[in-house]
Amino acid sequence: MNKREQQRLIREQKQQAAQKKDVTKKNITRLALVVLVPLIVIGILYGLLGQGTAYPPDRVAQSDHVKGNPDGVTLVVYADFQCPACAAEHQMMAMAWPRIADRAQLVFRHYPLTSTHRFAWIAALYAEAAGAQDKFWEMYDQLFINQAYWSTLASVNDEFDGYLEQLGLDVARAHQDMRSDAIIQKIRNDQRGGTNAGVRGTPALFVNGRLTPVPQNPVDMAAVVSRAVAAGTTD
Repeated sequence: MNKREQQRLIREQKQQAAQKKDVTKKNITRLALVVLVPLIVIGILYGLLGQGTAYPPDRVAQSDHVKGNPDGVTLVVYADFQCPACAAEHQMMAMAWPRIADRAQLVFRHYPLTSTHRFAWIAALYAEAAGAQDKFWEMYDQLFINQAYWSTLASVNDEFDGYLEQLGLDVARAHQDMRSDAIIQKIRNDQRGGTNAGVRGTPALFVNGRLTPVPQNPVDMAAVVSRAVAAGTTD
């Protein structure tokens, strides 16, 4: 075999090797598509279906925590249990409530600012766990009234367990409920709905579905409700 034939044979061998490599690569790509595409589709569907409904502030859901007159002005508050401004709003609303309870319904929705408040998420979980035992509003009060104290602790679990005990709740059941998908998704859906509605900070107040500046005192809060009642009677 002369030199020219040797070179031709080498070129043919290289071409065959390149063709085999190309075929192998195509087969691997096809296999990856067959395996990955269904997994991606399943993942997307699971994410969409698993999110649940994020209700806008002009709708009250069965999963919402509500008190007051269901036929009155709807006050939807998005709040973070570790937010100092939310604690101030809680105090203001508590003082205004005797004046407005017969004309309004208060709806609480979670909006934990976890990037700045390290205990906001766990506080929301405890509130929901108390709600599962029909004591949401009592736990809501405990968390806000004692916020200045528990916010300074290294760990809040024992403190929050103490609130559950004070309310006569089953602590073991509460711990189990806090791990449930229903409670976790409720908090996430509240926050997602708030974000969709334009909430960018806490507290955020919606009066009959309209974002409204939070009044600074009980008298102004009562005035907000009175104006909403009057607007409703003239529509």
